[in-house]
Amino acid sequence: MKPKNNNRRLALALVFVLFFLWALSSNLLPTMIRQLMNQCHLNTFEASFTESAYWLAYFVCPIPIAMFLKRFSYKAGIIFGLCLAATGAFLFFPASEINIYGVYLAIFFVIATGMCFLETAANPYVTELGNPETAPRRLNLAQAINGLGAFIAAMFLSKAVLGSGRFSHVYLTLGGVLVLTAGIFVFTRLPKTADEMETMRRRQAARTSKTKVPHTKLIDFSVLRIRHLRWGVIAQFFYNGGQTAINSLFLVYCCSYAGIGEATATTLFGIYMLFFLLGRWIGTALMGRFLPHNMLLVYALANVLLCLVIAVFGGLAGVVCMMGVSFFMSIIYPTQFSLALAGLDEQTKSGSAFLVMAIVGNAMIPQLTAFIMHKFPETYHIAYLVPLVCFLFCAYYGWKGYKRDD
Repeated sequence: MKPKNNNRRLALALVFVLFFLWALSSNLLPTMIRQLMNQCHLNTFEASFTESAYWLAYFVCPIPIAMFLKRFSYKAGIIFGLCLAATGAFLFFPASEINIYGVYLAIFFVIATGMCFLETAANPYVTELGNPETAPRRLNLAQAINGLGAFIAAMFLSKAVLGSGRFSHVYLTLGGVLVLTAGIFVFTRLPKTADEMETMRRRQAARTSKTKVPHTKLIDFSVLRIRHLRWGVIAQFFYNGGQTAINSLFLVYCCSYAGIGEATATTLFGIYMLFFLLGRWIGTALMGRFLPHNMLLVYALANVLLCLVIAVFGGLAGVVCMMGVSFFMSIIYPTQFSLALAGLDEQTKSGSAFLVMAIVGNAMIPQLTAFIMHKFPETYHIAYLVPLVCFLFCAYYGWKGYKRDD
């Protein structure tokens, strides 16, 4: 049963807001890394564990979240996630008074768990609200809104954090917005997906006949036997790790290695995210003319070449190349996500859980990159061979990995 067009448009608009919100949260991390380096007297490698604490939640939580979504609904998961993330954001006010690095890491984990609810629910929900053939374009449009949030976080919120050092005010505001958004979702009727309608039908039939509700798996591990989903999980692991390695270390690279001041570096970070935003909007438009997997292959190979230039030359040349990397990273995540979910039907929620779990690459690959930069300060730029390898996996997925068994 397809949702009516008006209901579907409203649902898409509201879900697009979620993409914007979690972009604000995740793209504040590079700024917080720089801030915590100064405030807690950390080196590059130590500060990189800020990313680990945040993205570890994306490995631990997706399976329980997928079970929650299967038992209840996408809407219930979204509301719970918004409230949990808001709780974490409010905790920054007392944490800033204590100023202990471990406390900050725990709070980042709480916020990330809430955002993980949003991502595990929102990504597949967007693919199911419409024609399956246009799902990649629809998800890229949603991720273009995500890119707008990333740009605002990098260009404006980063200056508020580094400029005053009172980052708790930024997070208190974010928490308020999350609570307001949760309230809107509570009072909005969202369309049910075909899977949710079928679950409701079975429960209604069981109540009518006074029998037990038929057992259904809350999480289906057999989905990993599907080739294009399995390769999609691998590709997402490496993409997320490569993207976050470049994003999270951008300000550190500019300030500690390229000799750029913090004020200029935050402006450059905003421009960097503007390239990401432009890449998503342009990529979404081009996807109406070109096959998604072909665009994925071309964009990933472009990043392989740009990372090679960064690894060889470093310095200001590296900063310029990172702008290009940001542009060409733009469509990779949503394109891989939608290609991996193609044809999964009732296994979509389980598939989405494993794809979101792949974000754990963010908690591992940036640390390797930061370790190399810290260990070899004279040739720090060779660390960018790590994201280069990551984009090679993405290129493979656009070349062969996306192909379905059927």
